[in-house]
Amino acid sequence: MTLACGIDIGGSGVKGALVDLETGTYSCESVVIETPAPATPDSVAQVCGELLHQLGVTDDIPVGITFPAPIIHGRVPFMANLDPSWAGIDVVELMDRHLGRTIVALNDADAAGLGEAIYGAAKDVPGVVIVTTLGTGIGSAIINDGVLIPNSELGHLEIDGHDAETQASAGQKTAQKLDWVTWAGRLQRYYSHVEMLFSPDLFVIGGGVSANHEKFLPLLNLRTPVVPAKLRNTAGIVGAAYEAARAAHK
Repeated sequence: MTLACGIDIGGSGVKGALVDLETGTYSCESVVIETPAPATPDSVAQVCGELLHQLGVTDDIPVGITFPAPIIHGRVPFMANLDPSWAGIDVVELMDRHLGRTIVALNDADAAGLGEAIYGAAKDVPGVVIVTTLGTGIGSAIINDGVLIPNSELGHLEIDGHDAETQASAGQKTAQKLDWVTWAGRLQRYYSHVEMLFSPDLFVIGGGVSANHEKFLPLLNLRTPVVPAKLRNTAGIVGAAYEAARAAHK
């Protein structure tokens, strides 16, 4: 069994697990530690260290960590869901200082997209795959022949004068009390626009609402095939572990 560790840093919890890279499944129970308040870089890095300790991660196991922000050459340009002091932080240097090891850092939606592309709904699909996560906002990942194009942020496309995720996210469905048909109409507008821009070979739709995919996916009329995500809430950790292992063997 070949193992790597994935850690997913969220606004409410920091969770991680050891991943069997042959199957893309957890090799142990995941560990969750509450995100510290305030969620400063140093305090979150300390939590990551505690999580690695609880998981028994040894020095020879690669570690990938996801962040709710773009990651540009290992650096956070801005941060919305954690402490503002993350802006400008080199997260690879931060984690090396606290953990005494090199980690791989990536955006959380990108990690989920990789998980689906390597082990989930987009496995062995050639060409361009766009993975979206419908939650409070809209996360996105673009995969081309298994290679990630990072930091796409397609949830922030301006469509009809609005930031797309303020109209079509699952969070807005709940906040505005939209029925499935009305919400599917908004998704249709969003995915039609993304389809026009990128001409993908497959859409994979994730997020918690994808558990009810039969209520809205059949209402979409697109040229591109659309399928629900398979890995659900494990995708980010699995994708981070995969990318860490890949980087370690370059």
